[in-house]
Amino acid sequence: MKPKDLWCWCLVTICLVLCSRRCTAHDCQRQSRRLPGLRISIAIQVLNLCTVIVTTKPAMPPRLPLAQAARCCRALIQVPTSSTSVVSLFAALSVQTRSASILGSLSDLKEAYHKRIRKGRGPSSGKGKTSGRGHNGQKQKGKVNPWFQGGQTPLIFSHGQKGFVNHRAPEMAELNLDRVQAFINAGRLDPTKRITPRELILSGCVGKNLKDGIKLLARGKDTLQTPIDIMVSRASAAAIASIESIGGKIMTRYYTKESLKRLVYGDSISTDKPLPFGPEHVDAVLEDSRATQKHYYRLPDPTGRWDIEYYRDPAHRGYLSHQLKPGESPSLYFKVPGEKKTIYKSKVKDEGAAELDVKLF
Repeated sequence: MKPKDLWCWCLVTICLVLCSRRCTAHDCQRQSRRLPGLRISIAIQVLNLCTVIVTTKPAMPPRLPLAQAARCCRALIQVPTSSTSVVSLFAALSVQTRSASILGSLSDLKEAYHKRIRKGRGPSSGKGKTSGRGHNGQKQKGKVNPWFQGGQTPLIFSHGQKGFVNHRAPEMAELNLDRVQAFINAGRLDPTKRITPRELILSGCVGKNLKDGIKLLARGKDTLQTPIDIMVSRASAAAIASIESIGGKIMTRYYTKESLKRLVYGDSISTDKPLPFGPEHVDAVLEDSRATQKHYYRLPDPTGRWDIEYYRDPAHRGYLSHQLKPGESPSLYFKVPGEKKTIYKSKVKDEGAAELDVKLF
């Protein structure tokens, strides 16, 4: 330590002793007013002397800045009533010294340090001799491509990268509302009559190579201004809402590829009524068939569970929705939860059992 720094520390120590010294009862009786003021003035002079020595010539800062120590001493001088011991002052200085010297002891966390694995340096490391690659083979001599699967047909070729093709899903021809309005404006569709798949196919609004039906979508729903009455295989909720908002009607019906062909060729009549079921409808059907000279094929009804549930749902505007009873679900499996009624049956005892009850033994 330089002599200049040593003098500064000595002056600071004297200042601390003057500030923390306690006067006895005899001194307090004789110099109760004079002694505290004298100590304060001496301490202020010592601090001023320290600041002059520090500011005369710039030097490397000590471990604890002198200006910080001076601030601590001045704070103690401003409160002469509180008696502070020298031990507490040096304890505070030691805490500040530790916080100032912590920069020299910084190090990484033990968890953040990963020791480098040295391969081929003996069996004690666990990676000696073969360096963890095993004995012989392609994986020891070189590497295998990550997509290699032993020579078999890769799974991405046999099953695809994502998703799958549902071969049982019905293939619907998509029809949007803006195209329907364009054909109405061109005079190729008559909005005063019901628009069925026959009219859509003959007018060219949809293609002729249909498979499972026509699905109505809501693209360009703002362009639809003419109220229409249309019957298709399926329809989206937005398309149903847009048609009914302008006063139109929509109904969904089950079609097959053969039934669509018969509609186009005139071998079937488009209707929104299902096939009659029961012996009471036989006579009426026979009378209608005898009255007409040409034989017409009746349109089929769905037989699969999914199709039946779809056309039974009033939300889809299905043509079988009239079969639902109030409060009944369109599902054939799930039922609407209702109130459970418990029926208690009164137990009637036999006459022989009544006689046995009367007997004691």
